[in-house]
Amino acid sequence: MRIGAWYQGNRSCEFIVWAPLKDSIEVKVISPEERIVKLEKDKEGYWRGRAEDLLPGAAYFYVIDGKLERPDPGSFYQPEGVHKPSGVIDHASFQWKDRDWQGIPLEAMIMYELHVGTFSQEGTFEGIIQKLDYFKKLGVNAIEIMPVAQYPGDRNWGYDGVHSFAVQNSYGGPEGLKRLIDQCHQKGIAVILDVVYNHLGPEGNYLADFGPYFTPKYQTPWGWAVNFDAAYSPGVRNYFIQNALYWFEWFHVDALRLDAIHGIFDFSAKHILRELAEKVEKYSQMRNRKHYLIAESDLNDSRVIESKEKGGQGIDAQWLDDFHHSLRTLITDDKKGYYCDFGSIEQLAKAYREGFVYSGDYSTYRKKYFGSSSKHLESKKFVAFTQDHDQVGNRMMGERLSQLVDFESLKLAAGAMMFSPYIPMLFMGEEFAANTPFLYFISHLDDDLVKAVQQGRKKEFSEFRWEGEPPDPFSPETFLQSKLKWGSLELRQHKIMFEFYCKIINARQGIAALKTLTRAGLKVFSDEEKKLIIISREFKESGIRCYLNFNKENMNIVESTGIKMPFKKVIDSADKKWNGPGSLSTEILSPDSTVVMRPKSFVLFRK
Repeated sequence: MRIGAWYQGNRSCEFIVWAPLKDSIEVKVISPEERIVKLEKDKEGYWRGRAEDLLPGAAYFYVIDGKLERPDPGSFYQPEGVHKPSGVIDHASFQWKDRDWQGIPLEAMIMYELHVGTFSQEGTFEGIIQKLDYFKKLGVNAIEIMPVAQYPGDRNWGYDGVHSFAVQNSYGGPEGLKRLIDQCHQKGIAVILDVVYNHLGPEGNYLADFGPYFTPKYQTPWGWAVNFDAAYSPGVRNYFIQNALYWFEWFHVDALRLDAIHGIFDFSAKHILRELAEKVEKYSQMRNRKHYLIAESDLNDSRVIESKEKGGQGIDAQWLDDFHHSLRTLITDDKKGYYCDFGSIEQLAKAYREGFVYSGDYSTYRKKYFGSSSKHLESKKFVAFTQDHDQVGNRMMGERLSQLVDFESLKLAAGAMMFSPYIPMLFMGEEFAANTPFLYFISHLDDDLVKAVQQGRKKEFSEFRWEGEPPDPFSPETFLQSKLKWGSLELRQHKIMFEFYCKIINARQGIAALKTLTRAGLKVFSDEEKKLIIISREFKESGIRCYLNFNKENMNIVESTGIKMPFKKVIDSADKKWNGPGSLSTEILSPDSTVVMRPKSFVLFRK
């Protein structure tokens, strides 16, 4: 059952809303002239009705039980914000030009996570469109957009969205998002949209006024959990399944990133994630184009991405936090919080070999045995990254790696990610060593809520008071500080890093042994004492050998490589071309070569 205000053409609009426990639901049209439209209730609790002589642009509320006026929980557009009337739009009026677009296989993607408001000075979808040729030059073929569901005010990370179907008005609304995706597809770039199905934001969240969307059975960091398994849950499940299909159908989105699925609680015989995966797969078959679901999960539970045939939930891929944590602790020596569970070379080597580092091992941070093995799963089911919005923005001062480690370590981390057997993802600005922070910011309209967030932020970082006060999340300046400074690309070091990323992405895409995501032909050697990892990847006639030196000293690696033919050097991160101290490595890797490496560097060889 679809929901929302569906313009039918011919000045006619059908309204559908789920409110199973209410005695009456009416549509109150606000403009162009005020009137009431009666709705009828069916046996499943859906209210339906049709308004004639109504055009796109009309504004409306729902009236609950004759007294409570609320925006549409399935609103497609909130032109004046979360508390104001919903707007009727005509989805069918947009003229798509991406008819020939067939999508990009998940395993072929080079992802780039961005926040619409801070990616460009404009802070809009149009600002991203202006950078599409930049993505092509860089080698990125998939952008992952942080949530765009309507939130309070005009600046927010997006995880406080309360109108799941409405595109943020300050970004450019639904038309702006469609134009962006249409332009991306014409440039050969896929679009992944971040969606939030584990909670809704605290301000403007009117779903509970319509029905039992939430349940006290489970507590989450955001309050009551979304009701996926209690009484009346079918209507709630339908709401979120329809939302996923809505982005694919009307916005041509290629994939959805499901935020923090560990905050989704469901003890139904069929988990909501499995049902969602089944419905998306059915839709993909109907449209003859694959659409993907990518989970964010801190459960280390292989069932999330295991196939339905093997008892899993059938999600296509998930972010691989263990890879990030293993790599980050090696280059930063940061052992605070959950990083205390990481820090060894062997853990990173295990992340390369298997995926999950914690696969039933004891976690000091969690004080329990944690995780399941993922070594049997295809490597194309994991997304690897060195930075993301959480790992940067949840720091008190929002520091990027470029503000925490030296230039050589940045290049080493980039190579470690790009030459892994996983789907790589960059966080906006990483590719030119951006030195602007990515801070936490809000623009709530409720003064008490603003104060609560401000106080909560201070409390969260109270033990870091020696570093100063956390930036005020409500201050416009905090938001403005987080905008990328594109002029940095004119400066030598930032320009070199950009060219470096172009080089390693090109190598990733141009060498079959790197581009093909499989554990077959993968061998990983690690030496804890030397802080060394050697990765060997083979695919048919193609092969690579990558040496990663996390030591702060020069490294002489004498080994019997076992290779039967010479390998040619592709890139040494220490080369002066990349603003390094100068390469010491051999140009040709033969069966009995000695590989000499600079501190905190990598060398990549290929057949």
